[in-house]
Amino acid sequence: MSLWVTCRGWRSWARHPGRWRRGLRALAEQAEEQVPQHVKRPLPVATELIDTFGRRHTYLRISLTEKCNLRCKYCMPAEGVALTPKPETLTTGEILRLARIFVQCGVDKIRLTGGEPLVRPDIDDVVRQLGALHGLKSIALTTNGISLKRKIPMLRAAGVNALNISLDTMVPAKFELITRRKGAERVLEALDKAVESGFPEVKLNCVVMKGFNEDELI
Repeated sequence: MSLWVTCRGWRSWARHPGRWRRGLRALAEQAEEQVPQHVKRPLPVATELIDTFGRRHTYLRISLTEKCNLRCKYCMPAEGVALTPKPETLTTGEILRLARIFVQCGVDKIRLTGGEPLVRPDIDDVVRQLGALHGLKSIALTTNGISLKRKIPMLRAAGVNALNISLDTMVPAKFELITRRKGAERVLEALDKAVESGFPEVKLNCVVMKGFNEDELI
């Protein structure tokens, strides 16, 4: 089973992470004040995440950014979308702290998503620190592939072992029509290099549109 921590407004509970963070901090402070000093002790950390249906959760998705270097017609308008103010998004330290806590609770696979995760300025540092977490067996990345090729050596060395590359068409003209950007060749080159670099798992994500790209399906 999977959980999702996100910096985007795709989930109501994470639409305003800054407010949530301040609210949770205030609640924690209030609770702390109500506990007598003589009974304050470190709380035990759960070793498993099990929901009310008895399902064990071992898979965490983390959205590193809501920014993207494409403008796919089915995803956002040509002018883009209003971004969440930076003070209200998770910092690098907070992302790594959350990941560490979830791994301690039994999560052994983390998928990095976005937006486009590779546009995050400190993506190299984030991936390397995740790769050093004891108990984490798999790091996956979902990307549109535009900036992937030059990042492949770093990702492979840091322990990323699964890539999901979004590619709706192999025809450059169609690609530009869908994404409002050029770059089909860059994505195809990144795909080839990913396979050549020995990633254990490389998958393609494709949005099939009737009358547009279904003729390219194999």
